[in-house]
Amino acid sequence: MKLDVWLLLGAVVVIAAIASVRVAHRSGLPSLLLFLGFGFLLGESGFGIPFDDPMIAQQVGLGALALILAEGGLTTTWSHVRKSVPTAMALATLGVAVSIVVVALAVQGLLGADWRTALILGAVLASTDAAAVFSVLRRLPLPTRLSGILEAESGFNDAPTVIVVVLLSQVGKPVPSVGEFVMHAAMELAIGAAVAGLLGPAGAYALRRVALPASGLYPIAVLALTFVAYGGAVLLHGSGFLAVYLTALILGNARLPHRAATRGFAEGAAWLAQIGLFVMLGLLASPLEMPVDVVPGLIAGTVLVLLARPLSVIACAFLVRLARLDGIDWREQAFLSWAGLRGAVPIVLATIPWAAGVGHAEHLFNQVFVIVIVFTLLQGPTLPYVARVLGVAAEGEARDLDVESAPLEQLNADLLQVKVPQGSLLHGVEVFELRLPVDAAVTLIVREGRTFVPTGTTRLRSEDQLLVVTTASCREQVERRLRAVSRRGKLAGWYGERGME
Repeated sequence: MKLDVWLLLGAVVVIAAIASVRVAHRSGLPSLLLFLGFGFLLGESGFGIPFDDPMIAQQVGLGALALILAEGGLTTTWSHVRKSVPTAMALATLGVAVSIVVVALAVQGLLGADWRTALILGAVLASTDAAAVFSVLRRLPLPTRLSGILEAESGFNDAPTVIVVVLLSQVGKPVPSVGEFVMHAAMELAIGAAVAGLLGPAGAYALRRVALPASGLYPIAVLALTFVAYGGAVLLHGSGFLAVYLTALILGNARLPHRAATRGFAEGAAWLAQIGLFVMLGLLASPLEMPVDVVPGLIAGTVLVLLARPLSVIACAFLVRLARLDGIDWREQAFLSWAGLRGAVPIVLATIPWAAGVGHAEHLFNQVFVIVIVFTLLQGPTLPYVARVLGVAAEGEARDLDVESAPLEQLNADLLQVKVPQGSLLHGVEVFELRLPVDAAVTLIVREGRTFVPTGTTRLRSEDQLLVVTTASCREQVERRLRAVSRRGKLAGWYGERGME
């Protein structure tokens, strides 16, 4: 087909996918299922567009996952996940190992698969999916610690699972020993973390001090830096996934110009990556070949959800409690077990052994496809109900302030755009009660589509947007004061609230 036809078809698919997001949002289903459906419709069982190249699917899939991870890091608030990192790291390492072993033992014992195939299937299914977790859990009213564990885990656990799947997919070589797995994974993860540790702070420092001529260049520069981290880590034989996530996490939590716009741009790019990725995977799947793999897939998926995931959560909770780093009660453990959503990551990882020529890898791909569809349909819509039954929901929990900044270089000042969220204690506070530094002032308020200049006695309301002008030297002090009042009210100082991010 000609280029104009492809562009027309692609645009129609994207628009249809965007429209379907509303359906997914209202039903509680992860949107990936609808995107996969578009791929089925366009593929050999529908319009007949041919696509059967697992190598291309693998390369495109890994690139799309890197972009999705970058968005996850840029939109994750460090203060929300900081206390959850030990538990998340345990789930991304020990939890992944436990899940691989349990699934492999069950698949080998129940389905008679050889050990390489069983371990590959266990490794492919071990990683929770960042796109599914971010899209579903951010709509749930969860305590920040619990949502932080799930978000950080989904960002961290892609890296070790990719390493394990690649090692197991080396045709003609024996299955590596446990020691080889640990040494290889530790080396790659250390290199990826080192690249992020160097590039993230350096990129943030440069972007804070370089006044670009157009605001739209900042989001592009930030996203490009995350891919520099990914490519650099891979060239150094490190983990590109860990590098891109940590770099994005550092940049997303640095005080960068136009930070909110950067997060919005990254979110839009990640949505486009998800749409393209899932449609492509739907095209790659062959529905006519799947019936023979339905029963094995359901058996492996049942073991994963009801046995492997709970055991991995219990083991990690015990380890974290033993180290006296955190405590997770049984309700939270039960919810973490049920909320381990699978999505694009297992399907993309299943293309690695297929592209490498591992025996029966196409059947393994079909089994993973069945598992993702069936158990996403089962787990996704029921998460709100499970959260309420277990008593882990946090209804009415206030969101933190959304602060956008733009540098006014010639004036040595910053312009802050602040949105007052629902539940914020800024609601009802008069402007003079904010007690901002003398070098800062609320210059404009946008309320219900009307813009006006406030006086000292103007009361703020939820959903107001404030424009605050401040000198560059006291910008951080202004942000801390606004956050403190949002959390504890105008007497925040009496409560010891300092507004730290």
